[in-house]
Amino acid sequence: MQYNTQKEKLLLPEYGRNIQNMVDHCVLIEDPAERKKCAYTVIDIMGNMFPHLRDVNNFKHILWDHLAIMSDFKLEIDYPYEVITREELYNAPGHLDYSRPTMRYRHYGKLLERMIKIAADMEEDDKKDHLLKMLLSQMKRSYTQWNKEADDEKIFHDLNDMSDGRIKMSTDTHSIPDVKLSNNSRDKLKNIKYQRKK
Repeated sequence: MQYNTQKEKLLLPEYGRNIQNMVDHCVLIEDPAERKKCAYTVIDIMGNMFPHLRDVNNFKHILWDHLAIMSDFKLEIDYPYEVITREELYNAPGHLDYSRPTMRYRHYGKLLERMIKIAADMEEDDKKDHLLKMLLSQMKRSYTQWNKEADDEKIFHDLNDMSDGRIKMSTDTHSIPDVKLSNNSRDKLKNIKYQRKK
């Protein structure tokens, strides 16, 4: 008895050993017309294995790429699509530069900073008041995630600073509702802080 671990490793295991055997058989067929017919039959079978993916763009193209990979690029037929090459498959991707946006307060995030600038440009009305309440709640939530206790005065100061002095609020005139962090959120933060200390 031969175990799977003793057999040749599958290039795309999601298709299974039977499909791999079919592809290997296709590669060995000498008659070009028969080889092409075999390849189309294998593609149909591969497509039937994943019917839920038929609506995906370029599904057939992906299947032909997979066939080329499974044949170790040895299947000599006229492909209906431009298939992936060995070089494209095994070349390391180019270096990706991540954007590092400048933020005054990293714990609030860039999105919140943009929303504060939008709120600062709005006319004084109920919509602006409602938006400011939501922003203050989110600021308090973000602040609480990284600090043990929320300091409303500090949050109002940060709001004033991020709006370039256009939104002036204080603890004398406004209050921010308390926010509760779930235990799951606190555990994640503890792990992040612990990893940073290492």
